[in-house]
Amino acid sequence: MTTTASPRRPRKDAASNRVDILAAAAATIARDPHAPIDAIARAAGLSRRALYGHFDDRDALLRAMILSGAERFNALADGVEDDGPAPVALARLAATLWDGAAGVQFAAAVALDESHIDETAAVLTPIRRRVLALVTRGRDEGTIRTDMPAVTVARLIEEAARTVITRLDTSRPEAASVAVRAILSVAGLGWREADEILKEAAA
Repeated sequence: MTTTASPRRPRKDAASNRVDILAAAAATIARDPHAPIDAIARAAGLSRRALYGHFDDRDALLRAMILSGAERFNALADGVEDDGPAPVALARLAATLWDGAAGVQFAAAVALDESHIDETAAVLTPIRRRVLALVTRGRDEGTIRTDMPAVTVARLIEEAARTVITRLDTSRPEAASVAVRAILSVAGLGWREADEILKEAAA
């Protein structure tokens, strides 16, 4: 009689180790976008060989880091209320995501560069759909520009968000405000309106 062996279970600490490696990768790349795999391994408290037991190469590690970061962004967005006028909800969403990205700006920039943007955009589909829904709602309310199709405005908002996280100095005290204002401007609001919306979103 032949006995079929049960599938081998992963080590209990494998998932924890993977999370630690991804966190170390994000922190290391936030300091040095070109950090080699050896530096990431050291930051994770592992040898290069041990790290390769989890990821085939640096590109595979970067892809996993991008996926993990995007999932965290989706979770952050899920916790943001959509109540109130659409521009207020958009400002609240933008501020929350900015706070989540600012601390790991260079890692976020890697996720948003030309070589990874398509992959990142696919994982961030829930947020992209939400932005489109807010733009559509704002057009119905008369609070967001109507001179372009909603999908175009939503795409321009995405590009504005991408630009500010890759170009803006996050150490500046006014960085978050500037980032949200840039997005509201693309949505068709003037700077005086943005002042009021920022106050309401923060309330």
